[in-house]
Amino acid sequence: MNRNLLRAAASMAVTLFTFLAQPAAASEPVPPAQLPRLIDSGTFPTGHIQGIAVDTEHRYIYYSYTTMLVKADMQGRVVGTVTGLVGHLGSLTFNAEDGRVYGSLEYKNDAIGRGILAASGHDGEINDGFYIAIFDVDRITRTDMSAERDGVMTAVFIGDILRDYTATVRTEQGERQHRFGCSGFDGITFGPRFGRTGGHRYLTLSYGIYDDTTRTDNDYQVLLQYDTRRWRRYEAPLSQSAMHRNGPEHPDGRYFVFTGNTAYGVQNLCYDDATKRWYMAVYYGQKPQYPNYTLFAVDAASRPVKSTLRGIPYVGRENVLPLSDTGVEDKATGIRGWHFPYGSTGLCAIGDGYFYISHHYVENKRQGSRIRLYRWTGSAEHPFEQVR
Repeated sequence: MNRNLLRAAASMAVTLFTFLAQPAAASEPVPPAQLPRLIDSGTFPTGHIQGIAVDTEHRYIYYSYTTMLVKADMQGRVVGTVTGLVGHLGSLTFNAEDGRVYGSLEYKNDAIGRGILAASGHDGEINDGFYIAIFDVDRITRTDMSAERDGVMTAVFIGDILRDYTATVRTEQGERQHRFGCSGFDGITFGPRFGRTGGHRYLTLSYGIYDDTTRTDNDYQVLLQYDTRRWRRYEAPLSQSAMHRNGPEHPDGRYFVFTGNTAYGVQNLCYDDATKRWYMAVYYGQKPQYPNYTLFAVDAASRPVKSTLRGIPYVGRENVLPLSDTGVEDKATGIRGWHFPYGSTGLCAIGDGYFYISHHYVENKRQGSRIRLYRWTGSAEHPFEQVR
């Protein structure tokens, strides 16, 4: 046989052997029940964990730590970080359609915003602005990548939230700032249009709501839905010294859910395909006439109904969604929900009725999270059961 042919055959044999000997690539989603029961994020100096997102196909988990995005493998080993933000990076969600992570990003001059600016060493004020931060996570390959300079993050401006945040309205208690008590936004996820269980997935945002107990127009959760299929035209890198205003003029839908007041609205929002339900994790409210649950749910199939909003005289009939009939019912108000102690710092549905839920902790003045695997039980008293 020709010597060159022998060399080629030998090379092919080595290549085939190497290919067969390699472990299978992480290209198929791991069944949720086989995922790690516990992922410890480690601790960070940038504030508490705000939200989590999981890519089960490529086996990465993402955390937002107030001014930093962390990319880690499913054992909690850090792969890379995105830093340099002087705004509040909140809840996260993974978009399986484009392979990117979306996060709520707020810039504002209230007590929280000024605290973040001071902790970041930023002098002076910054313009109020509310954005969807979009992270090209395939490019996150090392720590301390710049959100502004390293080409890993773009942003889309959300004008409706800024307009409601800066508005002055005449409530039943007189003139007040912040329409609907809007403090910005936090919880975000992808899910079907409200009233449906299938079809295209819409990016769904939930307002932050100030916990002012002296007004009646802040007792609803406010949810916006956007079709992001044409958002590339809005996306642009974000210069925090001259923030752009590229974004959709209005959402594709605005919806209201009566829960009673909460402290800063929906902290984490997720949609679960297995139960066909939306879940909203909140900090408990302070108004004594309400049950002040920390977890609420909306059935995906429940159709919005045009209704007058209780305690809000300055708008007409709006799309109102009912709470799910699961959960504990408060007889005095009819509000249903749960006093579940976790979820406000991270709640992520991962399929088949399984969820990753954050357990926040503090260690040596740094903050971290032990993210634990749960399954949905449907129990009124104990809605989630930890997988041991």
